[in-house]
Order: sequence, then structure tokens, then C-alpha cells
Amino acid sequence: MLTACRNLPWTILSLTCRRVCTRGSSISPSALCSPASTVSPIPPSLPSPTHSHSFLTSRQTSVPLHPSVHFSSARSFSHSTQCWGPMELKEVLQVLEQLAPLSLAESWDNVGLLVEPSKSRPVKSILLTNDLTDAVMQEAETMSCDLIISYHPPLFRPIKRLVQKDWKQRLAIRAVEAGIAVFSPHTSWDSVKGGVNDWLVGGLGSGQVSVLSQALGGASHCHKLEFTVRSAEELTAVMEELKAYDGGTTPQLSVSRPDNSGIHVSVTCSDSALTPSVHALLRHTTPSQSLSILKLEKPPLPGHGQGRLSVLDQPVTVATAIQKMKSHLGLSHLRLALGWGQTLESSVRTAAVCAGSGASVLTGVKADLYITGEMSHHEVLDAVAKGTSVLLSDHSNSERGFLAVFRERLAVRVPDSVTVVVSKADRDPLEVV
Repeated sequence: MLTACRNLPWTILSLTCRRVCTRGSSISPSALCSPASTVSPIPPSLPSPTHSHSFLTSRQTSVPLHPSVHFSSARSFSHSTQCWGPMELKEVLQVLEQLAPLSLAESWDNVGLLVEPSKSRPVKSILLTNDLTDAVMQEAETMSCDLIISYHPPLFRPIKRLVQKDWKQRLAIRAVEAGIAVFSPHTSWDSVKGGVNDWLVGGLGSGQVSVLSQALGGASHCHKLEFTVRSAEELTAVMEELKAYDGGTTPQLSVSRPDNSGIHVSVTCSDSALTPSVHALLRHTTPSQSLSILKLEKPPLPGHGQGRLSVLDQPVTVATAIQKMKSHLGLSHLRLALGWGQTLESSVRTAAVCAGSGASVLTGVKADLYITGEMSHHEVLDAVAKGTSVLLSDHSNSERGFLAVFRERLAVRVPDSVTVVVSKADRDPLEVV
């Protein structure tokens, strides 16, 4: 899971270089990538947010992928570096996108910028919280916060009105009135390599870590059309028609040398352009007789996805695993369900984790121990019956500790004049009494 920092996107490179003032020396692009951080043993390795390619379910055996962008969680430059000026909101959003692309979030999730002030103002202070509550909003208002990054989206389901009787709508109104922007990353932080789930599984120690539910790259073009034309003139005419049906963009095209049967053509198109493109080709005699349609599969993004499975380098007992996770999460109590036939001295060699409510990801995974925030009564019973022990911390307690890690990663990518703090008012609503 450890990868070096390379191919740093020019958007972030130019942003960093524009804001960094050195003391009598220049900073090269390579200098922006530093050794591994002591904050987290697992630096994030991120896919490009704007480029993706597809594997083919056809006779092609390989498809080149855009090289992944790798970031180190270490400090990109020294604390002594002098930086000037606050950042615009859009610049902060660019940094957040590079740290955890929103394309990694689950399709059902509501991530990104949720509240945007009508009057643009520089971002001088950023507050990180797991949940946006009344107490956290009061904290944000007191510190004159410009941007709240709330891991859980305070606005999730569609709303038809903004009224005071609904507590989430009330918080959105307060944010608008105070000119505070609200951003939520949620499952993009869960999925990204080096994110919440990698942090969570790291509490047990080092091991061979794999993703339980693999993230897939986005693909703007989902279909491949193969056909034959008789001449270059016919090819030009056909391509002009296809271009009109695919948003005015020129389709990706490959042409093989003509033979006795004509010129062999292969083009890609999007879902929305498939039907009109096929209709256009059917109007031409030669293409209509040779047309074949292939479905393009989205490529997996190694290291990214929901949940993690760790084969520990040094197996531990259930009792030791409990103590390690208490220390890692900063908790004095956890809830334990011992697997059938297991004891506190039973060995834990494999552990499956999923931050938050993890049953949908963990169910069916073979492991000695499940670690998540919450599972239902019957989900726990199912795991125990299969001999898997379950360790529960309550929902947000399995996520909140990552905020301090992310604060370090974000703080070194914004000017010194921008304050990044973790909320002191944020806490899990449940307590052991």
C-alpha cells in the first residue's frame, strides 16, 4: 500500500508553487514529495479525478490506463516555509478533490459542496467534524469559520423547504446566514487509499491489506462500435454524424488498413449516444452490414474501495486486538461478540473492517474478527455463528479519529494563514453509562 509520490497534477503543483515563498532557494516539483509521514503509515494513492479508461469485454487483451497520481501523507514542505494570503473556496475544493476524489464516493451518497455562501469570501479557517450538530455549528460561528468539512453529509435526502423545525435544515440556514460553506466527503474518504478504512485497520498493526469492495474508475464512453466503410469519404460522412450525437465531441477512433472488404473502423460512444449512433450507422449500407457493439467495463482502481481485509504480519489474541483498538480509537469501552468456539485468547490473524455501519460490506467475508461501528442484532448473530468475533465501537467512533490524520494532510497543502482545526464539540451521541 506504500507508494511514492509521482506525477503530481499541475493544478496542485501550480497552486502550491504560487503560494509558497522560499528562503533563498527554489522548490522543484520533486521536492513536493517527501518521505513517509509519521502521522499515518498508509499514504493515499489517488486516481486522476479527470481521466479514466475502460477495460474491454472483447478480444482485446490489454487497455492502457492513465497512471495513478500518488500523494504522500508526509509534509510537502517545511513548517518554516512562509506562505501568504488566504485561499478562495474553489481553491480549497481543488485540494480536497486531489486528496480524495468525489468520484470514489458511493452512487447513493450526497458528497461535495452542500452549502455555498452567496457572497464569496476568502477561506481563512476550516473546521473538521464527523457530524454537523448544533454544538458544532455554535463552535464554527464562535471561531468565525469559513468552511466546515463534515464527514457525514448534513443534507442527505432531497428537501422541499428550509424551515426551523427540522434540525438539519436549521443548521443549513445558519450556515447560509453566517456565510459558512459546508462540504462533505463521506464515502470518498472511506474508499480512497490511505483513507478512513486504511486508518481503521491500521489500529491492529501492519499486515497485507486488500479492499473488500473494489472501486471502479469512471468511464465517459461505455460502448465500442466496430464497422466497415467503403471509402475515406464515407468514413468522414459517418464520423460527422456520430460526432453530432455524442455532445459534439469527436469520438475516439481507430482505423485499420483497408482491405478488399473496406476500411475497418472502431469508435467509442457514451450510453446516451448509443441508440442514435446505431441508427445513424444503419442508414449506411456497408456499416449496417458489418456493425458490432461491444460493452466496455470500468477498470478497477487498485487500493480504492469500501472496507479492508488485513492478514496481520503478527497475529494477536482477541484480548490484545481489543486493547489495540481501544488505544487507536481513544475509547475506554468497546462491545465484543465472541465467535462460536472462540475465547479472549483465540488468535486473530485476519481482520475485516468497515467504518461506520459495515454489515453490508462485511457480510460473507471470511475473517477471524470484524471491526466496525455498528451492526444489527441479527447481523452480529450471523457472524458469531460462523466463528467470527465482532468488535463494535458505535458508528462515528470508528471514523472520528481519522479527522486528526486528515487535518495534517490538509494543513500542509494550504497557506500558513489558513487555520485547519478539528472540532472539540463533535462526539458520538451514544455514551456508556
